[in-house]
Amino acid sequence: MLIDYKNANIYHRDGEPVLQGVNFHVDEGEFVYVIGRVGSGKSSLLKSIYFELDIDEADEATVLEQNLLTLKRKHIPELRKQMGIIFQDFQLLSDRSVFQNLRFVLKATGWRYKDRVNTRINEVLEAVGMLEMKDRMPHELSGGEQQRIAIARAILNSPKLIIADEPTGNLDPETADSIIQLLRDISLKGTAVVLSTHNIPLLDRYPGTVYRCKNNEIEDVTNDYNKIEEIEN
Repeated sequence: MLIDYKNANIYHRDGEPVLQGVNFHVDEGEFVYVIGRVGSGKSSLLKSIYFELDIDEADEATVLEQNLLTLKRKHIPELRKQMGIIFQDFQLLSDRSVFQNLRFVLKATGWRYKDRVNTRINEVLEAVGMLEMKDRMPHELSGGEQQRIAIARAILNSPKLIIADEPTGNLDPETADSIIQLLRDISLKGTAVVLSTHNIPLLDRYPGTVYRCKNNEIEDVTNDYNKIEEIEN
């Protein structure tokens, strides 16, 4: 299991509780939605997974087989290499081309040989349908294209887990649909994907496990979104 939270409490940095009694589990290749209103704790849950927020109280809290209750900060960079993180606002380096953005990540994570770096960049760009854009600057790309580059960046190191915080929040419906399809395809190849979203219609088109944040709690509501599918079968 890649993520295993049992009765975990998540707090803001100021000590204010966000989510309490969290039971949240993610297996390899699983496609997981986290839904809920603004301020309900979706982003805080995701931040705890990539170690931006601490979990100080839990019966169990593990990510990538590491105990978050005892995790030392010096080990966090190495663990983050095993996951890809995708943000709503893309967070591409504006002064570098697409290729240079991706090369920066590979260099920062220990890739040394030019041929291997170039090959891997071409592979991920082809996987997200953006190979022909590798020499473009971020401002020359549409929002959907920038998000595809952000996904390419996230899969550079073949992560076990992708965390996506509102990856379709700034996109039109058609583009949002294509981004979720791309993430779904990645999960089918074995990489778990955990994403927060307000775009509820996507849950019917691309089924997955669904958790809802509400009233400082989180609940598995997958069955509420599989009723149509059950009736059809």
